[in-house]
Amino acid sequence: MFKLITWFGLSFLSFLAIDMVWLGYIAKGLYQKEIGQLLGPVNWGAAFLFYIIYVAGVMYFAVNPNLGASNLKIFVTGGLLGALCYATYDLTNLATLKDFSAVIVPIDIAWGFVLTGLVALASSKIHALIY
Repeated sequence: MFKLITWFGLSFLSFLAIDMVWLGYIAKGLYQKEIGQLLGPVNWGAAFLFYIIYVAGVMYFAVNPNLGASNLKIFVTGGLLGALCYATYDLTNLATLKDFSAVIVPIDIAWGFVLTGLVALASSKIHALIY
């Protein structure tokens, strides 16, 4: 059980670190420009819950079934899961929110692919170190 909690915790931290670089530095101005009118203060409880659920999903659906597979397969499997999840979010927003920016949609879906692929790969490496 300790190994599982450690694996999850380190995978969680990898997701958080990578996403914070994206959200806090690389794309901060882009989101502000394109959907700033929709942004409010961050609900950290909801954000934390999302990260927990999302990382558990990455580990269950992308990493665990591919343990021992090539780095490329793990990255692509994670990436496809991320693109699917981010597309669900972005396309639903585009379909239902009056001022959601179409510019954000492909960028965010691509980011979902890269982020989730990297986290899946990191999580598989963490697994190899722990187990």
